[in-house]
Amino acid sequence: MPFTRIALRAGKPAAYRRALTESVHRGLREIFSVPEDDIFMTITEHDADNFFYGKHFLGVNRSDDLVMIQITVSNTRSIDQKKALYQRIVDHLAESPGVRREDVFINLVDVMKENWSFGNGLAQYAE
Repeated sequence: MPFTRIALRAGKPAAYRRALTESVHRGLREIFSVPEDDIFMTITEHDADNFFYGKHFLGVNRSDDLVMIQITVSNTRSIDQKKALYQRIVDHLAESPGVRREDVFINLVDVMKENWSFGNGLAQYAE
């Protein structure tokens, strides 16, 4: 059910980008109990002229290796689960592909369950 968008500066190899998706999905599976095959992710790469961020916003020292992650999920998780997810994703990304913790920006978007269609024009989660 999550839909994840990952944005980063252009130039990283395919193995690095694959490790990003695997690490994020691993965190989603562990904390949000997302099924193994419930993976819907896109990665966009941007040149320097199209990638902007606050290098020191809120006292976090970011580099050009910043990875911006936006995850859309159903609004069924607690604040504690969300905090645990952020930490787990950062832990996994630090491990593989080796992203600095300061360079992980995560935005979680909660939507109503009926706002999903996984194919066939059906609202699979609508009650």
